[in-house]
Amino acid sequence: MNAVRVEHLRKTYGKVEAIRDVSFEIEAGKIFGLLGPNGSGKTTTLRCLCTLSIPDGGELEVCGIPVVQSPRLVRQKLGYVAQDVALDKILTGQEFLELQAALYHLPRPLIRERIDSILKLLDLEEWRDRPCGTYSGGIRKRFDLAAGLLHQPQVLVLDEPTVGLDIESRQVIWRILQELRDQGLTILLTSHYLEEVDALSDRVAIIDHGKVIASGEPEVLKSQLGGDRITLRIREFTPLEEAERARDLLMGLDVVQDVIINGAQGNTLNLVVTPQADVLSRVQETLHQMGLPAFGIAQSRPSLDDVYLAATGKTLLDADLAAANQRDAKKLRQEAMKR
Repeated sequence: MNAVRVEHLRKTYGKVEAIRDVSFEIEAGKIFGLLGPNGSGKTTTLRCLCTLSIPDGGELEVCGIPVVQSPRLVRQKLGYVAQDVALDKILTGQEFLELQAALYHLPRPLIRERIDSILKLLDLEEWRDRPCGTYSGGIRKRFDLAAGLLHQPQVLVLDEPTVGLDIESRQVIWRILQELRDQGLTILLTSHYLEEVDALSDRVAIIDHGKVIASGEPEVLKSQLGGDRITLRIREFTPLEEAERARDLLMGLDVVQDVIINGAQGNTLNLVVTPQADVLSRVQETLHQMGLPAFGIAQSRPSLDDVYLAATGKTLLDADLAAANQRDAKKLRQEAMKR
């Protein structure tokens, strides 16, 4: 049974197409990851699903309920935890959760019992009477998560649940989410952390420029690429002509299945190769015979970043940096217009 269905979702803001065509389904009791760079449309997709934005097209359902037609019923089924933590610094954790419970219209006799249960589940009991302003980032995020679980939703939606947290805090959140999944909760999360989506998700959809470019089980997506990966940098900054020459030479090797030139990383070559013990030495020997150096070379197993690279010709990090630069340019233009 599917807990969430999104079909041909579209959303525009003025002339900007935030979502062009996004479709996916989430089976009940599973973790589903939306992976993509900043600005790819992940948050907009969540906002449409959680009744916070009205889509321009497509169909959305939560637990069989149409989102656009029955938003109030959908909100009863959903728990939504936004990227920015929404805690009041003055309230204690107990007071914050009591406020949230009242906003959910939970019966007063049930509130204390529900809060006690949630704090125990998230290992937050020792923090309940301390002001929220004294919490670390990891504790603040767990209290935000607690607020999203108070009304016992059937689907929990998380936007970048561990962004800005240290490794230890992230692993605590991961463990909690896996426990919630094992208890039958359906979880939809967005992230641009490859290892997070890979470690948590039963299925994943990769979004780029408002479109789903790949979807399925993480291991299946990686295995479909075939072979290992070799990242080759001929020089620190390789001329395109030299990278193309190297690509043509390496494609002649029987162990090389494909070569992608990554222009965003100084024309680095990303090779798909047949796993063999001597594959690195054969690549290096071919370069040496043609008088080409190897500034850096490394071999690895396929990752979700390789899935994204194969579909777009760039890595997720490249796309994140490009999006950040574009946003900065917009801010500069806006500031200039104000002067």
